[in-house]
Amino acid sequence: MILIISKNKEATTDEVIKWLFVMDKKFIRVNEDEVFEIKTKEKRIYIESSKNSFFIDEIESVWYRRGGLKFKRLQYENPSVDMHMSEHQHWLEDYVIKMLESKKYINKQSNCHVNKLLVLKKAENLGLDVPSYYLAENTNHIHLGQSIVKPIAGNPTLENISEDIYGVMYTAVIDKYRTDEFFISFFQEKIDKDFEIRAFYLNGKCWSMAIFSQKDQQTKVDYRKYNDKKPNRNVPYKLPDNIEEKIHQLMTSLDPNCGSIDFIKKDNKFYFLEVNPVGQFLNVSRICNYFLDREIAEYL
Repeated sequence: MILIISKNKEATTDEVIKWLFVMDKKFIRVNEDEVFEIKTKEKRIYIESSKNSFFIDEIESVWYRRGGLKFKRLQYENPSVDMHMSEHQHWLEDYVIKMLESKKYINKQSNCHVNKLLVLKKAENLGLDVPSYYLAENTNHIHLGQSIVKPIAGNPTLENISEDIYGVMYTAVIDKYRTDEFFISFFQEKIDKDFEIRAFYLNGKCWSMAIFSQKDQQTKVDYRKYNDKKPNRNVPYKLPDNIEEKIHQLMTSLDPNCGSIDFIKKDNKFYFLEVNPVGQFLNVSRICNYFLDREIAEYL
């Protein structure tokens, strides 16, 4: 039995599940709105929600996509007893998650988020080229037009800013100074790229796509500012073997065995930008005919 941990209406999960049906593989999909109770049956751990139930020893492989297992906790009237039992329940929940993560897996709930700053340091230590970067709470030492600012915490979206509106935090070039101070932010050298590369990594293998975003003013700094009227040209691409080997070393050191990785190419250098263990890859799959959704289904 395969356990898929995801979110409602998550398109990548839907595509993988189509292949699981074709391959006649049994699976359970858990979404973020489910709350499980941990029980025992026949001296075995059994978890149950209003939609799904399973013995954890029935699960043979786990794909953590997004979301996470949530558990209902018993509440006790006495505060001291409640605190004491809450700790017991925490360790029981931790046991269930760790037991599931000991199965054959694609990514884990316990380390689905990586620290971008630590990842960059590890990438440098492995010999990958990384654009110079630093943290600052003002623009006093910024080189205008030669520096970019981007989130420390990956690529967050701001949901429910107002009704039916959400915000995406894009990479931006610093073109003017600010007189005030702000929360410590991530600044990086601006590289005038030849093109960008989005690589998908799964268990030691890479599939990559070149994104020619640099000639469009809308996508020049951040290709995620998609130009729907005149889309960027995207083509299959093969990274050099030594770069793919360093990606493998990096992912092994981080522990996630799957993720989307961004590079920019300038002359003969490949500059590593970041890795997102739960990043989107369907566009890479479809444009380049890689059938990555099938690769995941086959592995599971």
